[in-house]
Formats: sequence, C-alpha cells, structure tokens
Amino acid sequence: MKKRDKNIRTIHRDFGYFYLGLIISFAFSGVLMNHRDIWHPEKYTVETKAVTVKLPSEDKISEKFAENLGKELGVEDKFRRHNIKKGQLKLSYENTDVEIEMESGKGEIISFKKTPLISHAMKLHKNTSNWWIYYSDIFGLSLITIAVTGAMMIKAGKNTFRQRGWKLALAGILFPIFFLLLLA
Repeated sequence: MKKRDKNIRTIHRDFGYFYLGLIISFAFSGVLMNHRDIWHPEKYTVETKAVTVKLPSEDKISEKFAENLGKELGVEDKFRRHNIKKGQLKLSYENTDVEIEMESGKGEIISFKKTPLISHAMKLHKNTSNWWIYYSDIFGLSLITIAVTGAMMIKAGKNTFRQRGWKLALAGILFPIFFLLLLA
C-alpha cells in the first residue's frame, strides 16, 4: 500500500473514530428535531390545568401584561416570551406553557420536564455559544474530510469514485437542491 493511500485511510479512520459519538448524537437529535412540531421529544408533560380568563384586545397585550397574567395564574417559573398566533395567546416559560384562546378566554397551563439525554442532545443543535460554534465548524470541516477521504479510499474496480461514486455523490447533492427549490 502506498504511503499516500495509507495516510488517507488513517485520516479517514481516526476522524471517524474521534467523531463517532458526535455524529450519532447529531443524527439522533436531528431526527427528533425534524418532528418537534408533532411530538415534543425535548420535554414531557407532568401536569395540565384548565383555566378561563378575561383577555383584553390583542393590541393591549404587552410583554408586561403577559408576565403579570402568568403570575395571576400561579405560574412560578422563568418567563421567556409571549405571542399571539391564530387567535391564541401563548405564554412561554422555562418549564411551563400557557395557551389561551383569545375569543373565549379558555385555555390550559401545561407543566413539563426536560427529557433526560434527549433534551441535552437536542441542545447541541440549538447552542449558540462561541466555543460550541467553533467546535461545530471544526466538526463540519471534519465531516467533509471524512467524506472526501472515504471517496478516495477505493482505488480500483467498478466501485471507485471515478466509475460509480460520482453518480451517487451527484444524486446526493441534487436531492437537497431539489427540495430547496420546491420550498422556495
């Protein structure tokens, strides 16, 4: 085996070993994040309580009003934000959500807990701290290195990159481009 071929295999193998855990956790949490609108894998409900309140018109619901409403409802949690969508007021807290229909004033308080391991793995996708962004950049470049060295490893036969691999790589590139164009 040529020294160049051995170096390519070594780089591919060592990067693959080093990033194995991160690849699996990113892939796993990525699948979960793809379905977070249907199922909330990051948290699970521990209590739901029905409420009825009298709400002012939408233009009078400020951040301060939302915060005070939560206190009146007995929510003792760190307030994050509020929004009104599709006729529903939503108050978001660290471990509680409050959802109230604007017209009827009926709603519920949902208390939840973070799902162990899953919520932590999903946090990797959302983390914006500087050190994690740089580590993620290095990880992304390493994935490119793993892909390129993997494509270069087979040197002879019908399964080389030159004979067959480029077609699959092209299909792999065109597939997400097609969906991006569909979504545009």
